[in-house]
Amino acid sequence: MSEATKLHVALFPWLAFGHIIPFFELAKRIAQRGHKIFFISTPRNIQRLPKIPPNLAPLINLVSLPLPTVEHLPKNAEATIDIPFQKTPYLKIAFDGFQGPLLQFLQTSTPDWIIYDFAPYWLPPILANLGISGAYFSIFGAWTISFFGSSSSAMINGEDSRTRPEDFTVPPEWIPFPSKVAFRLHEAKRAIAIRNCNELESNFTRLVGELHCRPVLPIGLLPPADFDGSSDQGDMWLTIKEWLDKQNKGSVVYIAFGSESELSQPELHELALGLELSGLPFFWALRKRDNSVKLPDEFEEQVKGRGMVWTSWVPQLKIMGHESVGGFLTHCGYASIIEALYFELPLIMLPISIDQGLTARFFGEKMVGIEITKDEEDGSFRREWVAESLRLVMVGKEGKVYRDSAKEMKKLIADKDVHERYIDHFVEFMQNYRVA
Repeated sequence: MSEATKLHVALFPWLAFGHIIPFFELAKRIAQRGHKIFFISTPRNIQRLPKIPPNLAPLINLVSLPLPTVEHLPKNAEATIDIPFQKTPYLKIAFDGFQGPLLQFLQTSTPDWIIYDFAPYWLPPILANLGISGAYFSIFGAWTISFFGSSSSAMINGEDSRTRPEDFTVPPEWIPFPSKVAFRLHEAKRAIAIRNCNELESNFTRLVGELHCRPVLPIGLLPPADFDGSSDQGDMWLTIKEWLDKQNKGSVVYIAFGSESELSQPELHELALGLELSGLPFFWALRKRDNSVKLPDEFEEQVKGRGMVWTSWVPQLKIMGHESVGGFLTHCGYASIIEALYFELPLIMLPISIDQGLTARFFGEKMVGIEITKDEEDGSFRREWVAESLRLVMVGKEGKVYRDSAKEMKKLIADKDVHERYIDHFVEFMQNYRVA
């Protein structure tokens, strides 16, 4: 590749690891093609990134911008994982304080492109003044972007006629094809890059382009890269593996709700008792930020030997890749779903917040899992509904269709050639349309 065709690309994700990690994966894939990367985040978040492969290290420059101090934001809190959900607005205020430092960085480094997240509403005018091309990279599926409507009418001009919670429980009028992607009542640029591929769905991707009047570029699903299930991860993994090795093949439900989503005390209580009632083996990665919510009394004693509750970080890919794990109970974070389907795990879906309900509807239509039943009005659920859903997907005859569909979906997600072609197309677009 000639120097003239090499790109300098900056990536600037929101301060949540559900965003940072997909941006980092995209950065590595662009660097693999010989282009220079500036990956921008805070010092602590930079330290928590996975190691850069040695062959890519010369091409990826990790840029640390200190997070501005904000009242009510705890010291050393630099990502949503560091704070309770109710303090997220303070993190957003601190993030908005990046305007000055980021402007200074862009003026001195002059990248060809900057790929940014949903949060910096103030960035596009800066890019226009500097003559730098910009792309919004959505970690959300095209179905979510489509549901929220057109940037030119509904968002900018305030022409979205939906004003009541009930209005969001049906697909909006601008979706011209059959779809069940809508919220339940209780849940109620220049280029757009989407973590998606046409082989998974193309209708919503085309619709995003029509609604936003922008080029829309799927970048593939960014599946787990070069996973090695045999590599060592220390005593912690050995302890987990020892427990998993004692379980029957495909019998264990893996449970994880990401780094940001939190269950209320009643939800945690019903989920735990549902797991107990199901009679199934389970491994629960339960990361609690504080002691405000607690498991039911004697729960761990009641499920001893059959269930494992792990309250610190876990190597998720290694757990999903273990032969004893046969299903995934998830909050419907898009990245976690892609990882689970990579390992052929059918889904038991319990969406909690933001776009997760829409994602659950989408993958429910793909028949790779089912949602745990919830009360339509308040979103509550009962232990019996948890147990029924788990047993159906894991061992029930009716659940075979979900288990088979998950295996079929793995063929797409694990097809490296498909996803690499999307990255190639995206990089080619950036080369052709960078500001001269």
